[in-house]
Amino acid sequence: MSQSERITALDLPIPQTADLPENVQKYFAKCDEKLGMIPNVLKSYSQNLAQFEVFTRFYNEMMFGESVLTPLEREMIAVVVSSENKCFYCLTAHGAAVREYSGNPMLGEQLVMNYRTAELDARQRAMLDFACKLTQSPDAIIESDRAALRQAGFDDRTIWDIANIVGFYNMTNRIASAVEMQPNPEYHARFR
Repeated sequence: MSQSERITALDLPIPQTADLPENVQKYFAKCDEKLGMIPNVLKSYSQNLAQFEVFTRFYNEMMFGESVLTPLEREMIAVVVSSENKCFYCLTAHGAAVREYSGNPMLGEQLVMNYRTAELDARQRAMLDFACKLTQSPDAIIESDRAALRQAGFDDRTIWDIANIVGFYNMTNRIASAVEMQPNPEYHARFR
């Protein structure tokens, strides 16, 4: 099996879509309709339906739940965290989402390589600086870091949202890296 055909380096008992419960089949159908594929992360989690349910609920809340943060800003955080962690799966998947939401392929690449090279407004720069520091040195976060976010226009509820997204992607990066999860080949060409 080639690298592009396998999902992870683990031999997981990933079920066929037809063998999954109806609600999961519907979720996969919606993914296929919207994305033209079923992301490998979801296929991987489908081998443990309790984890699949928790993962998808938390992901959908983090990325699409009520927040001041835009979908693009959430994806920007995902990419910067994944860049710090060098997570191939998430850089590929969320880099494509940044390209989609921003309409700017260059921004997606800059965030993958080095977000500091991108033309960002002060709000986005503060958000990504915080995400980077929280990923690199969580024990070094102090009040002045939160104050910088407030000065950039974020309220405490939104700081909470930023921290949760950073935490979520630090978790998923570690899982994807640990099992050598492969991004779906379709991500590489999307929105370029």
